[in-house]
Amino acid sequence: MNDFVDKQSIVRKIWGNSDVILFIFAGSAAEFALNKAVDWLYFTGKIPSDPLGRLFSTVRYAQMIVFADRESAIKTIDQISSIHQGVEQSRGARIPDWAYRDVLYMLIDYAVVAYELLERKLSLEEKKEVFNVFSEVGLRMGLKDLPEDYTAWQQSREAHLRADLLNGHYTADLFQQYKKHLGTTRYRILLECQKLVVPARVSELLYFGSSAKGKILLNLYLLSRKLKADGLVKNILLPAEYSEQIHALNNGALAKAKAKTGNISHARVYHANKKLQGM
Repeated sequence: MNDFVDKQSIVRKIWGNSDVILFIFAGSAAEFALNKAVDWLYFTGKIPSDPLGRLFSTVRYAQMIVFADRESAIKTIDQISSIHQGVEQSRGARIPDWAYRDVLYMLIDYAVVAYELLERKLSLEEKKEVFNVFSEVGLRMGLKDLPEDYTAWQQSREAHLRADLLNGHYTADLFQQYKKHLGTTRYRILLECQKLVVPARVSELLYFGSSAKGKILLNLYLLSRKLKADGLVKNILLPAEYSEQIHALNNGALAKAKAKTGNISHARVYHANKKLQGM
């Protein structure tokens, strides 16, 4: 059976690297808070009550696509579409197409930026590969007006950043939730990590300023990886209740476990669906 993403693809390397994924989390958390459609994230109350859990849920779904065979990946994509349609029906409105594209664009952008920050520069072909995979996800979800290629996506991404972001009430509240769930010290580290990966427009709207402290923290963390002490550092920096999930991010462990055990139980699917409805 064909894989949705080739086993040698850079996309698997990106989404099988817990360090990279955590920086994708950081950047997405900042930009999510600015999106003009962020009220949809609040509709079910899942985001303000458990922002970290929601971020892990999103990445689990991404891994269930990236590390799956084509048939299973398509089923997961269709399931995500179905869940969002249910949320739309509950609210009696439609999530704007541009908001769907914004989420897809974030996954592409932060995947590239985070990997280059922590590992190495990507070639143009590798960046195109990241775009192609998530473009296929978007097409399966029925998204309209997706760019045809990576170059067109870069232009569209810039246009979306200018048109779709706003520092408003939900922005302040969501950052307060991050602080509440992380604690003051971890929250400050999150902010420094965000400064390293977000686009200039996001940094401007959030009044981020200099990323000098973040660069120092990054260099210290990269040193801890060389000393094989990064696992200990992550356990210190992240809430204990998420430690197992963090380790499971490496090499798509969750998706591989699913492949070995077959279909996820109805109870687990229901629980995952309820979490995803916060998107």
